[in-house]
Amino acid sequence: MSLNEQILNNHNEFLSTLRHRFLDETRVQALGKFAETGFPTKKDEEFKYTNLREITEKDYNFFPKENHNITKEQFDQLHLGEENFDWIVFVNGQLHKELSKVSIENAEFLSFNYALNDEQHKEVFDQYFNSIAAKDLAFTNLNLAYCKYGFFLKVPKNVVIEKPIHIFYISQNQEENTFYNTRNLLIVEEGAKVEVIESHHNFDSTYVLTNSVTEIFTYPNAKADWHKLQNDNNTSYLIDNTFAKQEKDSLTTVNTFSFGGKLVRNNLDFIHNGSNINSFMNGITIIGKDQLVDHHTAVHHNFPNCESYQNYKGIFDGNAHGVFNGKVFVDKIAQKTNAYQQNNNVLLSEGASIDTKPQLEIFADDVKCSHGCTVGQLNEDALFYLRARGISKKEAQALLLYAFANDAMQNIDIEPLKEKISKLLAEKLEVDLEF
Repeated sequence: MSLNEQILNNHNEFLSTLRHRFLDETRVQALGKFAETGFPTKKDEEFKYTNLREITEKDYNFFPKENHNITKEQFDQLHLGEENFDWIVFVNGQLHKELSKVSIENAEFLSFNYALNDEQHKEVFDQYFNSIAAKDLAFTNLNLAYCKYGFFLKVPKNVVIEKPIHIFYISQNQEENTFYNTRNLLIVEEGAKVEVIESHHNFDSTYVLTNSVTEIFTYPNAKADWHKLQNDNNTSYLIDNTFAKQEKDSLTTVNTFSFGGKLVRNNLDFIHNGSNINSFMNGITIIGKDQLVDHHTAVHHNFPNCESYQNYKGIFDGNAHGVFNGKVFVDKIAQKTNAYQQNNNVLLSEGASIDTKPQLEIFADDVKCSHGCTVGQLNEDALFYLRARGISKKEAQALLLYAFANDAMQNIDIEPLKEKISKLLAEKLEVDLEF
């Protein structure tokens, strides 16, 4: 049975498992929209270089088993050396307090499932939930129809959450391929500050498909940083849709570090709703074998005197395939916009490939916008220079590739995360170096 048919056939049973039912009509409508379009194919411009047939032709279990046997040692290996962090752990979709460490004060944190059942948060959900997620995308409609797992965090006015919060999504002890639809909602009120790290981990040899939607609201003079650490195994598929809406004088950063997963698709959409906004999008992709990572970004400059910065680096080996499609839209009233977009890639083998397409659509006349991309190999002169000083070829390549990727990490304020990214770079480049 195709995944399309499974989605349509399982929905009534899914609804019957929910305690909250006030979204039923919305969910049915979203499923109807999904049924009209189905999954995107390579005939769709936005999926021209990303073939989903590998995902859609498998059977999945929509109701994961809740029991697990993850050991403390297994879980500790996922940490970043983050003893001073808070962390929230979801296993097989369920929040596990015994594995979590939460010291968040003066902020509202709930699992998504619990928030939907809590009457006092219904007003917040009516205002924010699904208000900026695209209504015409197959995966966002599918998520709305089936979302159940994830978290809701509201940071009140002028509250600064000092500790980064690491959200773990873990799948384990599943005997069948499993389908998760995670939903996250982050509201950062005026003058508030928060940093979130998100990672997904499949402990099984069976396949996991995760369809995630995140909505981020950043109010005036607030700061929200969201770091996506994508280093799952080769039996995982991740479709990630993140939407960020910013009010005047706010700063929002989304960093995406893609090192693992069989197929990863990241859709990132920034919406400017005021002046003097700063948006940062950085990405590092290092993959090999037959992995695929696809980054699609969009920034909507709707007001004057705003800045956006996109810097994506890709390193591809084996038969890996990368995609970058970045868009910057500048409205006619968005004068004094400063938008930067750059995608640089290194191919380490003949079988590796990258399809890159940075784009600008500008309707204002007083702007400073630039975009560009490069695709190439390592500089032979630089390699020769390092090897002439007694450095092995593999270590010389690693040093050059680290220098190539390093500027995409410059705005990470979390030192343990920087160290983790550096270690993953060394691991993926198969060298024993401390950068």
